[in-house]
Amino acid sequence: MVKYAPYGAYGLSIMTERKTNPCFKQCPSRKFIELIGDKWALLVMHALANGPRRNGQLMQEIEGISQKMLTQTIRRLEMNGLVARHDFQTIPPKVEYSMTELGCSFRTVLSSLDDWLDEHVPELLTLPG
Repeated sequence: MVKYAPYGAYGLSIMTERKTNPCFKQCPSRKFIELIGDKWALLVMHALANGPRRNGQLMQEIEGISQKMLTQTIRRLEMNGLVARHDFQTIPPKVEYSMTELGCSFRTVLSSLDDWLDEHVPELLTLPG
């Protein structure tokens, strides 16, 4: 079994132009899909797409998230290079979170998702769950 495949060899046929395949478990894109596929991660990224936020602002903006989940989610996004933490070293403490360059490059995906959601509101209102 191959534990690591070189770039461009992640379970793809020779006929495709794609370099990744998130359906293949060794593909690096799968890690990103698993990270961003978490509902809280996607909502935190959505909130930060509008600019830097402090912890309290994120708690207010993202309805239903607990402090524990927000902290865990921000740490995972920060560890994976999507979110940056800026500590102003003041008293009282002031910390702000923002998207990194990599995180900012994900804004177009979030915008496309927003467009799709806006377009399909009637269908979304009829969903059973």
